[in-house]
Amino acid sequence: MDTIKTQGITIPRLGFGTFRMPGGGAQPVVETALALGFRHIDTAAMYENEAAVGAALATSGIARDELFVTTKVWHDQLAPDALRRAFDDSLAKLGIDYVDLYMVHWPARDMDMATTLEALMALRESGRTRAIGVCNFNLPMIRRAVDEIGAPIAAHQIEYHPFLAQTAMLVYLRSRSIPLTAYAPLAQGRAANNPTLAGIGKKHGATAAQIAIAWLLDQEGVIAIPKAARQESQQSNLDALKIRLDDEDRAAIASLPKDQRYVRPPFAPDWDATRA
Repeated sequence: MDTIKTQGITIPRLGFGTFRMPGGGAQPVVETALALGFRHIDTAAMYENEAAVGAALATSGIARDELFVTTKVWHDQLAPDALRRAFDDSLAKLGIDYVDLYMVHWPARDMDMATTLEALMALRESGRTRAIGVCNFNLPMIRRAVDEIGAPIAAHQIEYHPFLAQTAMLVYLRSRSIPLTAYAPLAQGRAANNPTLAGIGKKHGATAAQIAIAWLLDQEGVIAIPKAARQESQQSNLDALKIRLDDEDRAAIASLPKDQRYVRPPFAPDWDATRA
């Protein structure tokens, strides 16, 4: 498994996402993923499956230091006291002594970014999270967090797949040596049915979904966290690590529409903003 080093931690470049796997049903799914070889597990308080994820980690028999566990705080709990309580709750549900990465799940319009990030940094200093990060910040927000506030952001998690360009964000993140973690890397299932990706897959003896993952991992500083409930799909995602795209493949994927954003909650920031 390829890894990326950032802010003193090492992140496996292919992780296992658990969004929309609520309740105890997530436990056997995560157990299978761990048995197949996944070591980077991504969860969040909002997913309502931290206890199930924790149970899967406990029964896996895998040493804690071989696992990379990410969880996140929801946008209505970003005031320092609320954030600390949310963190304590997540850690208790996961049943572990520390997480590897604790992230702001979404920015809130009324948040005091500096105090939120300071609370995250205090958790990092305590050792109960090895690193901190953010999700769904637009370009002005991530610039403020890193360049003005000086937060040691270890990763920025945003929607990224073959139908959505993140060029400006990637340029900025690479300039600061911050990885981009791609969620919805299969465009919520749409990649699996795309004729262009399927055509490239046929050439490589792979599926369209595997090509979408391979395309992300082909890029400098990009991590992907696809979710898959079935063992066959989990193995297929792992097998995407073996695919090597060529310039013809990259050009074909570059020709796909790059303005298709599928995650648009009402509380999302202005994605088109370039200035604070």
